[in-house]
Parts: sequence; C-alpha cells; structure tokens
Amino acid sequence: MNAKIEELDGKFIATLEGEMDTAAAVEVETVLKPLYTSNGKDVIIDCKDLEYIASSGLRILLGILKGAKASGSKVTLRDVNDDIKSVLQLTGFISIFEFE
Repeated sequence: MNAKIEELDGKFIATLEGEMDTAAAVEVETVLKPLYTSNGKDVIIDCKDLEYIASSGLRILLGILKGAKASGSKVTLRDVNDDIKSVLQLTGFISIFEFE
C-alpha cells in the first residue's frame, strides 16, 4: 500500500495505491494524518489505484472528512472504482462524500 500527499493549487491531493487493509491502515494513517487538520484547504483523495479498502481504511476517510468539515473544507473522492464504490454504498459512506 502506498499513500502520499501533495499540495497543488491550494488543495491537498492524497493518492492511494494498492490495498488498504487493516495491516496497511496504520502506515496510511500516519501518512494522511496532516489531512485531519486541513486548515481550510479542500482535500481530494485520488482512488484510481486503490484496489481494496477495509473498515480501518473507511475509519481513516471518515476522520479526514470530520477534520476537513470542522475547518470549512470539503473532501472529494476521485476516480473510485466499482468495487470500492460498492463498499461505500454498503456502509452508507456514499452519501457523505463528494465524488468526481
């Protein structure tokens, strides 16, 4: 699992690659921790190469969303594949995130 953050045009862009299973979630959370306090900057999470997400990964996404909303930012999930979208639908997350 690879995760990274870049700042581009006043937004944070997080890129997720691979399988965000329970074992990988600890490392991913460490990398993405700065997004929990986005300080008014919008967050885009690029899921183009995300192949799998476990409940621990969903918890990380929810933490980012809560932190962003508290500072007036929005979180957008980009290029979510059908498998990940299905998980988001089953868990109700589909209605709390914006997509592009």
